[in-house]
This record gives sequence, structure tokens and C-alpha cells, in this order.
Amino acid sequence: MGKKGKKTQKPPAVDKLLMPAIGVAAAVLGYYFFQGVSLEIPRIDPTDELALREVFFGEGRGKNYAVLCNTLPADESKKPLPISSVFSDAAEDGSANADFVLLDCEHVLPDSGKTVAERFGINLKKRPTVFVSGKVGPPKQVPEKHLKTGNMLVKLLRQMLEPHAQKIENTKDLKVKCLNRDRCGLLLKGGKPEPYVKEAISNLLKKHPDVTFASVDSTVLLLSNLEEYLPEFVKGQHRFVVFEKVSGGLDVGGKDENETEDGGAKKEKESRLVTSILPLNEGVSFNAMDRLVVGSKQGKAMKKIPALPNVKTRTKKLEEAERKKRQRYQDRQRQQSSSSSSSSHQSGGGPTGGAFTANDGSKEGRRLERERRRAEHMKQNNVKPKTPEEIAEMERKRRQRMAEEEAKWNIGAEDAPPEGDPVDEEEGGGDGEADYMDMDDGEEWADEDGDGGDDEDDEDVIDLD
Repeated sequence: MGKKGKKTQKPPAVDKLLMPAIGVAAAVLGYYFFQGVSLEIPRIDPTDELALREVFFGEGRGKNYAVLCNTLPADESKKPLPISSVFSDAAEDGSANADFVLLDCEHVLPDSGKTVAERFGINLKKRPTVFVSGKVGPPKQVPEKHLKTGNMLVKLLRQMLEPHAQKIENTKDLKVKCLNRDRCGLLLKGGKPEPYVKEAISNLLKKHPDVTFASVDSTVLLLSNLEEYLPEFVKGQHRFVVFEKVSGGLDVGGKDENETEDGGAKKEKESRLVTSILPLNEGVSFNAMDRLVVGSKQGKAMKKIPALPNVKTRTKKLEEAERKKRQRYQDRQRQQSSSSSSSSHQSGGGPTGGAFTANDGSKEGRRLERERRRAEHMKQNNVKPKTPEEIAEMERKRRQRMAEEEAKWNIGAEDAPPEGDPVDEEEGGGDGEADYMDMDDGEEWADEDGDGGDDEDDEDVIDLD
């Protein structure tokens, strides 16, 4: 068999390749053209006060903003500074719940005389200079470590803007992120949370946007001044409690974070932070936690705690101390409940009509305790309450006695010596020694021996020599 010759293929004609090449080039140019059109980022007019208040404080539409500080050149003939590729990539992504805008941060605000950067503490030396503001709160600058790529910036914006449970790692986090809020739900994790727990917290965040939710790892951390009010810690079981701020705050004499652009008036000095709790005494689930949060909103009785919780590292020593503290609290509660029930039974309800509750240390509890003891004393001693007329008569007599005693001690004008005369120790002068010796009112001293003198006494002395 003879060898078959190889067929050689001729290259296509140039005119056949020209059209596809033109199409590819047109497609690339069109892509970049439309990308540039879609990346057109609006610029905020710094002279528009309403627009600034919307961007800085979320007034108006209540949106969140990611702002890039970009200053226009003073000479309009010059080109403006280029927009950061990190910022433009994040804006192009579109998954962050924020409007991307540009702003001249070196513009001087007319009311305060400070630039935008000075007013909100923005460091323009960190490039690109990006901050987040609006509904989420006053401007907060994005750290440089999150400005390396657009994806990193988008991830940070999601964490900052999308609702999520705050992570508690120390006492400061607990006070700032939870206790200082009007209402806060705290999940004490007994281990790695199951998917249904995560879904329940996510649903609570959506259903109650006005409530702050936080979580703490109870396997590592222990909350003193709180554990005795909650179910005892068991590894693998989660617990939940709702905090409601009663009074006070942490920002003592500082600025209000919602302070207006013109500087506004500073907050008055706040008192010590006081909070109350409503613990969940059943298993953690969405329905149970939702009922607890709704109950706290509807005015369900909250328990005011005397001291704020502190976050400490869980140790065996601390666990034993908290166990004893819990036992003492439970014994005290049982004693108070038994004493209150017995006293109300004996007195037929007492002055409160049987509605007495145990003294929990609150102002109302102490008042009820005083009334209970007063009722017991009056019953044991057969003391009848005085009428208003009797009380008024007692007060009149008391005032009369006070007036009589006051008259005895007051010195009138007739008791004073004539003007110009010296005031001697005794009327009529004389030396003090004579007055001192004249203590027998003119009577003579009597000689008890009856011998009339001391000379004879000397003779009676025996000479021992």
C-alpha cells in the first residue's frame, strides 16, 4: 500500500479574519464604555445643608452611605483626582446596602468653622479616605486594612450595615453594646450554636429592629452579678435574657452621638447606669425568645439588679463562688416569700390588701416592707391609728412647749445691765476668793472636837524619840 500524502490547508484570507477582529474590539470597547457609565458615582454638594444632614445623620430618606473623600481642584481647568479603584469596585459590586457617593472633606462648614474631616475626626492622610454614615450613625472611618480590594470593603460594609448580633468579649463590650441600649437581648451560648439557634436570632433581628441582640460564649466567660438570676449553666444548653435600661448612662458629660452638625449642646452629666432583666426560664427557641422580647416591650415586670454584670474568665473557683451566691439568693427568696405569705395571712392582707411582695431591694419593695412591719407592731401592741384631729392637737401642744422653753432661755431687754456699766461676775463686785469661801450662807464652821482650837492637838502627839 502506498503512503497517502498529507493535505496542506491554506490559511484563511485576511478579509475573512478582519470582521471577527473588528467585532471583538467593538465588544471590548463597549464593555469598558458601559462600565464607565455604570460607575458614575454621584457627588454631594457640600453647600447643600439638607444633603449633608442626610449623609451624616440619615435624616430624610434614612439611607446608609459609603463616602469617598475626593476634593475637586481649585482650578476648574485641571482634572479632578482619580477615584479609588477599591471604592469603584465595591460600588460596582452592588451587594452592600449603602449608597456610594463622593464628598469634598476639606470643605469648611460655615456654622462650626471646621472642615468636614475636622468635625468628624477623619484622617485624610489614610488613602483612600472612606467613611460610613447615615442611618447607621455618625461618620466612622474605614480602617486601611479593609481597603486593599473592593471585595474586602464590601465584606466590611455588610458587617457594619446589615443587622447582626453583637459579639461580647469583655465588660466594656457588654456595657457599650448591650447594657447602654434601651433594650438588649443577650444569648449566653453553652457551646457551638445549632443552625436553628442562628436562624432564630436572625429572625429576631428582622422582627425587632429596635432591639439590640448580642451573644457571649458562656463556656469560656462568666457573667458575675447575673448568673444567680438565670438558670444554672450546663454545657451544651443556651440561655437568654433581656436587658432594659432603667436610668443613667455611660457617656458622662460627653457628646451625644446624634449631635447635630453645628456642634449642638453637650449632654448633661448622666447618673450611674441602672438596668433591669427579664430572664428566659425555658429552652431557647424563636417562639420563646420572641415572647420574652414582646413581653418586655409590653411592660412585663422586669427585675432591677443592684449591680451591673461583669464579664470574667470562667474558672472553677468563680463557678463555686457563683454557686454559693445563687444558693444564698434562692434561700433569701424563699424566706421572703414565706414571711410575706404568713404575715399577709395573719393580718388579713394588712394595709396592702394581701398584695405585698417580697422586698427585692427596690424602693417599692422597701416601702412595702416598712408598711408590713408597722402593721405587725400596731397589731401586737393594740395601737390604734390616730385621727387627723388628734394629730393636729399633738402638734399644737408640741409647738406650745417649744415656745415656753424658748422663752426661758431668751434674754430680754430688762435683764441687761445699764448701758456703760461693766458686767461683773457677780452683782456688787468683790473678789472671787471671798465668794468661794462663803459657801455656808453666813454660818460659822463648827468644831467637831469641841475643844475650841488646834493648839491642844499638838500636845496629844506622842514623841517617839
